[in-house]
Amino acid sequence: MAGAPLQLFALSASKAFGEAVAIALGEPLAAHEEREFEDGEHKARPLDDAAGSDVFVIQSTYGGPDQSANDKLCHLLFFIGALKDAGAARVTAVTPYLCYARKDRRTKPNDPVTTRYVAALFESVGTDRVVALEVHNPAAFENAFRCPTVALTGTPLFVDYVKANLADGPLAVVSPDAGGMKRAEQLREALQAALGCPVRKGLAEKYRSAGVVSGDLFAGDVAGATALIVDDLISTGGTLLRTARAARAAGATRVIALVTHGLFMAGSAEVLADPAIDRLVVSDSVPPFRLEGAAAMSKLTVLPAAPLVAACIRRLHANRGVSDLKAV
Repeated sequence: MAGAPLQLFALSASKAFGEAVAIALGEPLAAHEEREFEDGEHKARPLDDAAGSDVFVIQSTYGGPDQSANDKLCHLLFFIGALKDAGAARVTAVTPYLCYARKDRRTKPNDPVTTRYVAALFESVGTDRVVALEVHNPAAFENAFRCPTVALTGTPLFVDYVKANLADGPLAVVSPDAGGMKRAEQLREALQAALGCPVRKGLAEKYRSAGVVSGDLFAGDVAGATALIVDDLISTGGTLLRTARAARAAGATRVIALVTHGLFMAGSAEVLADPAIDRLVVSDSVPPFRLEGAAAMSKLTVLPAAPLVAACIRRLHANRGVSDLKAV
């Protein structure tokens, strides 16, 4: 925003991530206060003067051991409201992981569309813009909001990782379902441009109904190649393991999973320890606090997302384009 000073806040639940963004951005974190009351209610307020500032607030809204996704979402919304009341010229919510983004359409009668409801909550407190990293469906995310949105993609993180560690043989980018084909194709094209060589593609079949996943078909050319399975998140890991086994059966020599958000719910450690998966690469949008077991941890690589987020903030503040960082 031309002429407005930049202010960067990070709520306590995302303090470590916010500090990393501040270092990458070369800007200090602004001061604020958070208080918990005896009845479980919460208050947060800026201590630095936000009047006339271009404010960015960092809060990753995954459920954790100390605060639920609902807690983190409410804390973020209330703090944005306080900033607008304090006269902030523009407030951007920066959510490395945005909760409730997976339920973006009705698949059963009377289903909720929580992406749209969350968008209405952000808009109701005066949020001017929302930035999220690797949302489940970028088009649905963008369409749910009336204020501007930025759907960052983890592709730049994964391209750098593959260039540094996996550029020693043929590669194939694999989507674990039809819904992820755009994400997979974006990574495949970026890898081809970065490596200067062809990158193959693959697709696994998946149907989900009432929490049950089915489908056994695999299409694509992965024989003799390193299969790179790309997805937005890993929860229990069942989809990832099905895809890894299918790629192995189709002749892949190595299977590397590139997943932006590592939620690691119950059962994911056993999945990751399975020999069908050689390595899982995630960002630090969600710390792997749920993942246990030496076999699983030995296969895990965590990439810092703060430089990507900082680059986005720097450009948005200067009113510059971010199209090369976006998923859509």
